[in-house]
Order: sequence, then structure tokens, then C-alpha cells
Amino acid sequence: MGRLGLFVDRQTLGNSEQLTALIKLRDSAESMGHTVYFIFPVEIAKIGKVDGLFIRSRTDPMNISFVAAKMAELRGIPVIDDPASIQICSDKVNMYLHLMQEGVRIPETVFVRKGELTEKDAGDLFSELGSPLILKEPSTSFSLRVEKVHTVPEFLKTAKRFIKMSDWIVAQRFIESDFDWRVGVLGGEPLYACQYIIPQETFKIQATVNGHVVYCAVKSAPLGEVPLPILDTAVQAANAIGGGFYGVDIKDKDGTPFVIEVNDNPSLEAGEDEHSPGLYRKIIGHLLGDGEAPAGSGPVR
Repeated sequence: MGRLGLFVDRQTLGNSEQLTALIKLRDSAESMGHTVYFIFPVEIAKIGKVDGLFIRSRTDPMNISFVAAKMAELRGIPVIDDPASIQICSDKVNMYLHLMQEGVRIPETVFVRKGELTEKDAGDLFSELGSPLILKEPSTSFSLRVEKVHTVPEFLKTAKRFIKMSDWIVAQRFIESDFDWRVGVLGGEPLYACQYIIPQETFKIQATVNGHVVYCAVKSAPLGEVPLPILDTAVQAANAIGGGFYGVDIKDKDGTPFVIEVNDNPSLEAGEDEHSPGLYRKIIGHLLGDGEAPAGSGPVR
């Protein structure tokens, strides 16, 4: 049968929820007759000896996880997530441009350059997009460097801080909601769904409030109970990025879905699998196919 590589780091294994998810994945693979190998960054050369690679460390073009993805791709080894998806999803300008090109509905969005950070430009944005505005630094993850601004001075203060880290910042119309849908899409098919309940103290799924980190609650949902427009929009958004594994975040505004973000290689450790117990087997099947190892191949050492 096949050899599945799980590319991890000590930070991943140091999180009890992530470790539990990895154990579920390993147990599922072994029940299917496959062999599982945990591959740490110092063992990256072992990637060439597996039949499929599932990256479970932070994916970013500046991280070694991207090198792992590229090594797998160059060797023709199926990998989640692939280098192209990592590059697109790690840059929100790139991601939104892909969504726009495919006609995916997103909140009204404007890309702002350094030379456009004037009081007049900010006033024009408020006139166009309304108040408050959402500002995002393109390389942000886990809701970091995502801020809500209500006035021109707030806009300029936040934007000038963000523009130090990027040539562009993203300004979006604010869509209020009590929760975000998160739909996992694998190979163009819905895999699982859940609701991320927005904490009352913030507008984001994760934020620091009064020095304490506040996380959203996660409510898993059977796919059959998810509104069809949400599922259809999630698949459309995922397909705009590629054919891998994505977590699509969607806000439902009076029955109209708006894609907030597409995440490559999304989390599985917060209870997303509660109503989709077969999702691990589907991920493994996507990577290993029929599970047949190449002729003459042996264990990973």
C-alpha cells in the first residue's frame, strides 16, 4: 500500500488539538493499509521516499513548508497543499484577484497603494465602501493585521502601519454577521462545514482583547444542512485557486454569500470533523489514490 508523509514541526505537535487531529489522520491511514511517517524539517530529504505528502505546519512561501511542497511537486508526489496554492493564499491581493477573475462574490474591495494614503483618498474610500471599513495587510493570517476603522484618522494610522509590510493593503466593505461559514473543499468537492461563531468582544474569529486572546467557537454542521448557495460559492471559490484542499470562509448577508477568504491547507483540529467522520479517509485517498506504492519501494529511512 502507500506511504503517507506528514510534514510537521514541533509547534504543531506541541498543540494538543493539532496532535489529536494528526493521530486521527494516522489511524485512518493505517486502517486503510497505508504506512504513515512523520517528517520534521530536519528530515526534509525523506520527502522523496513517500507516495503522498500532507503538510501540517504553517504554509507560507517564506517557511520551510513551502520548500517541502516544492520538493514533492518536483518529484511528482501529490501534496497538500501545492506550492501554487500556498503562494496565492498567502497573499490576499493575489487571492482576491483570482476570485474576481472567476466572478466569485466578495465584499466590495479596493487595493490601496502607498501613494494613495491621503485624507482625500481615505474619504473617497469611506464614501465608496461605507463605514466602518476593513483593512487587511496582504500577508496576514489568523486574523492578525486585520482591523476595522471608522474614521479617516483611524484609516490613515492603520494603513500607514500596514503599508510598511507590503506594497499594497486591502480595503473592504464591512459585512456584519454573528458567524462565518467555513466550508472545507477537497478536489472541487465539499468535504465538511462548520460555523465560526464570532466572539462578542470582536468582529474577527481570533483577536487579542485587553491582553487576552479570544477565539471563536466552532459549531460543526452536516453538509446536508448547509444552504446550497453557501456550498456552491465555496466550491466556486476553491476552484478559482486550484484543485487542492481549502477552507473557504463565507458570510451570509440576507441569503447572499460573500467569500471573505480562501485558506490553503485549513485547520482540522477545532471540531470541524464532528459531522464529517470520513474526511480523513477522503484526504488520504486524494493523496494516495489506490494506495499502491511504486515497485521496489521500501520503508522511509
